[in-house]
Amino acid sequence: MKKKKHLWIRVVLGIIGALLAVVIVFFGVLTVTEYKPKDTEQLEIAGAASKTLEDGDSFTIMTWNTGYGGLDENADFFMDGGKNVQSSDEETVRANIKAISDFIEESQVDVAFLQEVDTDSKRSYGINELDLIAEETEGFQNTFALNYKTLYVPYPMPPIGRVSCGIATLSAFELSDAQRVSLPCPFKYPVRLANLKRCLMVDRVPLEGSDKELVLVNLHLEAYDSGEGKIAQTRQLRELLESEAAKGNYVIAGGDFNQTFSNCDTSGYPLVSEDMWKPGVIDVSEFDDGLQFLMDNTSPSCRSLDKPLAGNDADPTKFQYYMIDGFIVSDNLKIDSFETKDLKFKNTDHNPVIMKVTLKED
Repeated sequence: MKKKKHLWIRVVLGIIGALLAVVIVFFGVLTVTEYKPKDTEQLEIAGAASKTLEDGDSFTIMTWNTGYGGLDENADFFMDGGKNVQSSDEETVRANIKAISDFIEESQVDVAFLQEVDTDSKRSYGINELDLIAEETEGFQNTFALNYKTLYVPYPMPPIGRVSCGIATLSAFELSDAQRVSLPCPFKYPVRLANLKRCLMVDRVPLEGSDKELVLVNLHLEAYDSGEGKIAQTRQLRELLESEAAKGNYVIAGGDFNQTFSNCDTSGYPLVSEDMWKPGVIDVSEFDDGLQFLMDNTSPSCRSLDKPLAGNDADPTKFQYYMIDGFIVSDNLKIDSFETKDLKFKNTDHNPVIMKVTLKED
């Protein structure tokens, strides 16, 4: 009996040791392959653009979180209280990216800020969505900055797996420079191994007959942190915008802030439950008076993914909506129009926000 008992103990200990070795090797591989971007990195400018800008010109700009083509009206997501990790099949992802590209073309925008663009992720079947968007849209240069790259996300079950994702900017104006600027990461080791490494993407358009530039800042700020990450990232964004505006440059920052602006009325989209994700708030009074903060409350810019929208009551007192997408604009730009386009979240969990501006002349 003692021999059998000792044998079982050895077997159990052997299994535990093997599992521990697998875990150690797994985290060792993730550690060695961890994405560690520099504070500032030069980015490739791809494609061809023919338009130019000068003082007095007007142009149209869009910001839109594409939800990597996998978060359409039929999707839910576990991080928002839903059940699924991968809600869409490959055909649906491709169809959603095609619909998003078509709308960009139809809108005839001059600049598009896009977030959650996958280039090689399990959740979007390894599709290079940047290439698809570039193929479907004409007359744009494009830049891309990674903000989520990991060999494997080991949770939940089934796990998210491989992720390569980032933010992309399309510009009909010829760009002179593009940089990735790292933002503070609020997550510590080992959680950060499988988490986002957020950034600002700063593209520059030279102005004809002027030493000023149009500075375009595409962003996707922290979502699921305790709040400190959003604060630190917003502080760095503020410093960049105020510095560029002080030079006399025209400045536009836009994207998915995962926060609302304190000067915007969000009462039309109340929190339907205390269990729902709640966005942070950017206090606009902490920024220089020379910056304008724009979010449109006539339509929500984002929906919750705790359940699919299709087939459920879309009443804003019963279904959770948010205003978290918009623009921060220097005051040497005149706002001609500003609107969140209500596309009913058919192809992504965000609606596009479109703004027309005019470069004020000195």
